[in-house]
Amino acid sequence: MWTWAHKFGSPGYFYALAGKVNPWLTALYIALFATGLYLGLVVAPTDYQQGDSYRIIFVHVPSAWMSMFVYVVMAVFAAIGLIWRLKLTAVLAKASAPLGASFTFLALATGSIWGKPMWGTWWVWDARLTSELILLFLYLGFMALQAAMPDRQTAWRAGAILLLVGVVNIPIIHFSVDWWYTLHQPATITKLGAPSIHPSMLVPLLIMAVAFKVFYLSLLLSRARAEILHRERRTRWVQELARSGQL
Repeated sequence: MWTWAHKFGSPGYFYALAGKVNPWLTALYIALFATGLYLGLVVAPTDYQQGDSYRIIFVHVPSAWMSMFVYVVMAVFAAIGLIWRLKLTAVLAKASAPLGASFTFLALATGSIWGKPMWGTWWVWDARLTSELILLFLYLGFMALQAAMPDRQTAWRAGAILLLVGVVNIPIIHFSVDWWYTLHQPATITKLGAPSIHPSMLVPLLIMAVAFKVFYLSLLLSRARAEILHRERRTRWVQELARSGQL
């Protein structure tokens, strides 16, 4: 098992494996997005209270879930990197950061678009919204550390510590609607018992959630491959790929 893990942690092996897997992931997320959007925007019925405005949840909710999911993944990479010093974890965390920040910004933007007709305002200092905004700043802070420090290892250690400290914000985001009085609606899918959302709306929402995850994985592999080439550009295996025209 450890031999396999060590092999998987090799930049050259990961680069080759990601190149083989990514076309399949691309085809999968395109099919999932097409299915989810069709079911959500065309097939799903109009909500009796919110009308068609509710359909933004098919983008807003998956992006909000992904904003937290990606940060947790980065925190796991940080812990593994600090403990076992696998350099591939730094690559994956750095490649994930702009994606997580994009999902977070998308969640905030779509939430504001939905909030204007529902709440009568674009923004309130709601516990859920504020903690989500802090999450965006954590992503930006990590990226700033990676760009500001000239020494790559020092930048990675500082960023990893920030990721591990900032992970405390994730349960705050998730449970904020239960711990405090907020305008944001409580959980309707992840609550105990049956979800309080009709299957005609739930199914496309879950399909979109899977599509977002596959989309993230595909972009992560693409960005990680580019980062590996940049970091390993002076190694023999990269130079051999360049000479053979496979880059």
